[in-house]
Amino acid sequence: MRLCSIASGSSGNCIYVGSSSTHLLVDTGISKKRVEEGLKELGVKGEELSGILVTHEHIDHIQGLGVFSRRYKVPIYATAGTLEGIKRCKSLGQMPEGLYHEIQADMDFTLGEIRIHPFAISHDACEPCGYRFERGNKHVAVATDLGKYDDYTVENLKDLDAVLLESNHDIHMLEVGPYPYPLKQRVMGDKGHLSNELSGRLLCEILHGGLKHVMLGHLSKENNYAELAYETVRLEVTLGDTPYKGDDIDILVAKRDNLSEVITV
Repeated sequence: MRLCSIASGSSGNCIYVGSSSTHLLVDTGISKKRVEEGLKELGVKGEELSGILVTHEHIDHIQGLGVFSRRYKVPIYATAGTLEGIKRCKSLGQMPEGLYHEIQADMDFTLGEIRIHPFAISHDACEPCGYRFERGNKHVAVATDLGKYDDYTVENLKDLDAVLLESNHDIHMLEVGPYPYPLKQRVMGDKGHLSNELSGRLLCEILHGGLKHVMLGHLSKENNYAELAYETVRLEVTLGDTPYKGDDIDILVAKRDNLSEVITV
């Protein structure tokens, strides 16, 4: 399987997960043109996609969904709550019949040769979820927009070969930054986003010998930067109660506006 971020950040998210014969997107929170450009770099055509999996209905995750799906007739998979949220977003326009497919957290389904396990996440959306993907004995996951994590989250992220994990903000930058106080409280709250420190601590919980690749994603433009996220998460691993050090793991940071490195497992 391959895992690649086409765009990741508070201004738009689109992640590719696929194999030689099955191609999937997690979210389309960027323009149709940018999605197409990213897929072209990966050697994938829009009409070859087996599905778009939506994590939740916030605009930085669905901005290009309407235009892209209408153009390529790509099936859309999301929870009932997320689908309702998508349908209330007037800017997406009228969607053709039959594109929406309702899924449930903890109910597996298969697209092509990839088995998909949606799992619930804590975020201020209708019914948000992350996704775990399985092909043969390989497992990858996409887990962003996590206000908090618990044993359930950890269980869903165990035994992975690769993960895209949220590392949204530096707490100090957020506290002294330009956001109004209510927004700061939302971001730091249980239904907001994971800080760099919490991302590192969650990583410590799911680390094992087979987890070879970690990509940090959904970085805030105003309250974080790539080097800080990388160093903070790396330090949390080094100082954590695990047999691993930060240098033992391949930690990447997803780019905001460009294709990330392609992780292959």
